[in-house]
Amino acid sequence: MPDIQRIIDDFDVLDDWDDRYRYIIELGRDLEPMPADGHNEANRVKGCASQVWLDTRPTEGGALHFVGDSDAHIVKGLIAITLALFSGHRPAEILARDAGDTFRRLGLSEHLTPQRSNGVRAMVERIKADAQAAQASTPVVGQA
Repeated sequence: MPDIQRIIDDFDVLDDWDDRYRYIIELGRDLEPMPADGHNEANRVKGCASQVWLDTRPTEGGALHFVGDSDAHIVKGLIAITLALFSGHRPAEILARDAGDTFRRLGLSEHLTPQRSNGVRAMVERIKADAQAAQASTPVVGQA
């Protein structure tokens, strides 16, 4: 899975939106597979027109690792872009990141349907809520 800067660079090279949509779908095909048991109600992202599941796991270093899936090809690609932006970062970094800015840079704000834009927003809100919860449950060094 490419990092977010690579995705931005790849988008800059693609002039035609048909090519960009194909690239988004290709990113979705390269998503880390979600185990079958991850397709559950607790992982379902509410607010998406398509079925979207998102699983959040803390890593040993305090970062959060996300795995996502969808029943729609283009949405899987949007998940891949979203995860490239957030996965592998600590909760404070996740909370500080502006996904809207990244999606505007990619031109997605103007080229997604309102339903898909709402779905992406719901994914980002879920990721930030999970980061907020992880940050709240992490003890501060030196405190019991």
